Parts: sequence; C-alpha cells; structure tokens
Amino acid sequence: MSLDVGALLLETVPFARTLGIVYDAVGEGRAVCHVPDRDAQRNHVGGPHAGVLFTLAESASGAAVLSLFGDQLDRAVPLPTTATIAYRKVALGEIRAEARVLAGREEVVARLDAGERPVFDVAVDLTNGDGTVVSSLTVTWTLRPNRPATT
Repeated sequence: MSLDVGALLLETVPFARTLGIVYDAVGEGRAVCHVPDRDAQRNHVGGPHAGVLFTLAESASGAAVLSLFGDQLDRAVPLPTTATIAYRKVALGEIRAEARVLAGREEVVARLDAGERPVFDVAVDLTNGDGTVVSSLTVTWTLRPNRPATT
C-alpha cells in the first residue's frame, strides 16, 4: 500500500493546513515537518505560540505513526492518548519537528493480531533554524481496533 501521509493529513486535518504545516519527509516510523514563521502565530515573546509548537509536534507524531501502521487502517484507528511537552528554550523563527516511533512494528502488529489495543510512544524534538532543540515531546498512541459492524 502506497500512502502519501503528508497529503492525507493535510486533506483530513484542516488545522494542519491552517497552521501551514509542511511535511518534508515521512517514512518507516519517522516524520519531519516544519511550520513557517508567521506573525499571526506568535506569542508575547515573539516566537510561535505554544499551541503551534504542540500541534506541529503532534502532527509529526501522527505522520510517523501512519508511515509505520498505515496498512492497518482497515482494522484499527490510530489515536493519541496522552502527550507530555517540555519547553526548553524560546522558539523563534521557522520550527522543525522530527518524530520517531519508539516501538517495533512487529510487536505492535502482533498485539493487534492478538486482539489487544497496542499502546506505544512517539518521541518528537522541535528545533529552531540553527538546530537548537526548543521543545521535546512524548506522544503516546494506540491502535484502537475497529468495532464490528452491527446489522
């Protein structure tokens, strides 16, 4: 199954389009995306608002998840369940997010095959233009098995 994850997310998640998120690279449990520096999205110290940073990171984590488990969409829905964020430095300018799934595909799919609802983490680093890490997140995801159709 060939899936253009970035295009899918921009089509199905209008807020990602609103923020101007650009998906730069997606594949094999990893995703890189960025958000341009826009006056309307800045906070009181001149950088992107915390909501922009969180949304960028969560969007990158979702792309990483879909790149690894997109072929499971016919039987499970990927959903974030929790997230923690550490704001490390003031973010300024264009911000880049790099996400990576911390679980092995085989283990997660095996748990899904066993009728379980797998839970796994995705780590995301946000960096500014010079590569300084400005925020780090861990987003916990699950693959919720689809409910059987009722007749």
